[in-house]
Amino acid sequence: MKMNSLGIKYANDFINFVNASPTPYHVVDTVKKLLVEAGFKELSERRNWAGTVKKEGKYFVTRNASSLIAFTVGGEYAPGNGISMVGAHTDSPTLRIKPISTSTKDGFYQVGVETYGGGIWHTWFDRDLSIAGRVFVTDQTTGNIVSKLIKIDKPLLRIPTLAIHLTKDRYTKFEFNKETQFRPIAGLVTNNKEANATSEKNEDEESSSGCCSGEGNKLSTEEFNTIKTVIERHNKQLMEMVAEQLAVDVKDIEDFELILYDTNKSCIGGLNDEFIFSPRLDNQVSCYCSTTGLINSIGLLPKQTGIQLISLFDHEEIGSLSAQGADSSFLPNILERICKLTFNESIDTKQELSSTFFLETMAKSFLLSSDMAHGVHPNYGEFYDALNRPRINEGPVIKVNANQRYVTNSAGIVLLKKIANGAKTPLQLFVTRNDSPCGSTIGPMLSAKLGVRTLDIGNPQLSMHSCRETGGTVDIGTLVTLFEQYFERYNELEPKILVDGIQD
Repeated sequence: MKMNSLGIKYANDFINFVNASPTPYHVVDTVKKLLVEAGFKELSERRNWAGTVKKEGKYFVTRNASSLIAFTVGGEYAPGNGISMVGAHTDSPTLRIKPISTSTKDGFYQVGVETYGGGIWHTWFDRDLSIAGRVFVTDQTTGNIVSKLIKIDKPLLRIPTLAIHLTKDRYTKFEFNKETQFRPIAGLVTNNKEANATSEKNEDEESSSGCCSGEGNKLSTEEFNTIKTVIERHNKQLMEMVAEQLAVDVKDIEDFELILYDTNKSCIGGLNDEFIFSPRLDNQVSCYCSTTGLINSIGLLPKQTGIQLISLFDHEEIGSLSAQGADSSFLPNILERICKLTFNESIDTKQELSSTFFLETMAKSFLLSSDMAHGVHPNYGEFYDALNRPRINEGPVIKVNANQRYVTNSAGIVLLKKIANGAKTPLQLFVTRNDSPCGSTIGPMLSAKLGVRTLDIGNPQLSMHSCRETGGTVDIGTLVTLFEQYFERYNELEPKILVDGIQD
């Protein structure tokens, strides 16, 4: 497939999206900027939405600044009508700086990290790594503690491999201990005496609780701290660099969630520019495409009878069980809020509808669980089903699993076929081999939690969960177009696909 000018734009826009978004916090921030530019209004879970959310309106809400739900309300929407939803996730496998991370060994400054998710960890060796995330600082003007995003665009860290000359089994599988041999170096200690002293100090601290700043249980005459300050728990120079980047004093840093990321930019490659070589394709492709598809669909909003919604969750890579994960109350809470609104300005805005409207809406709604799919690998073809072998740049992949690791069924396939035919977008099918394990998505848990019909879909890629993944340029625009058509046509097509016999 060849890209037209619009397809090239989508591929380039995605590259800018992922380069700006090394963490879930940055993903949400980038999506927010796109939504605000398109006229969406931010809501808060801390306030009542009655009288605020209106027909033809465009809104979004965040939780923990790492998960986001955005939705539009059709001009002809009525309580009980269906909602067309796309679900995706903002997180990717990565390395996170430990609560106490500073150490020295053999003249090197090192930073302790914790693995997050199921990464292909050997791909993180010998990479130019830096740090990004969110930092909580005290605002000296107001006294408030505020969250600030940080992304240092400079290689700071590296996890070096052992030279092949020194390995015992140099031609066998590369194995390493994730605790002792997977620690990044950050610099050299110029004074060996300082290194030894710091190393001894770290060993002493590790043998204690590491929580109190005083000696034992004694209170010092200095200001009491329940735990050591960040500059005591982490490399001092690194913390000073963070403070400088944020234009704050290092003593004002209260705490942070910082992760490592590869500073090598996402880019287009291949003989004919057919590939995207990039970190975090899983699952920022779905975040970008669902956001863009929703924004593209707002032109038909005055005539829409339903609600169009995207839900981007944190913590999918570790099971989704958190306050902001797909297995949380986030999406059910937001849907319940929406379904209780009257959308009628002529009556008391404080009046709420009964819960039966929520149940009616869920029965008429649909969720596309969008997560990346496994494209066929030319060097490992034996690991794929003989007939179901998705190819890069040949369209989004419908994922099927009889054991409900994916929750696609025939009714969902029929619906998506109708939408894809109207959009003239190709679709592919994927099923794992019977002798192979199968991953899963947010689809099964949301389908069970809400009672909503669901289909699992995603663009094909190679090297899933690697520090550096491979996808297709054409597939970006194809998925955007599919989502746009889905949001525009769902409420027209849904009543025509009879599943349980009794229909409107």
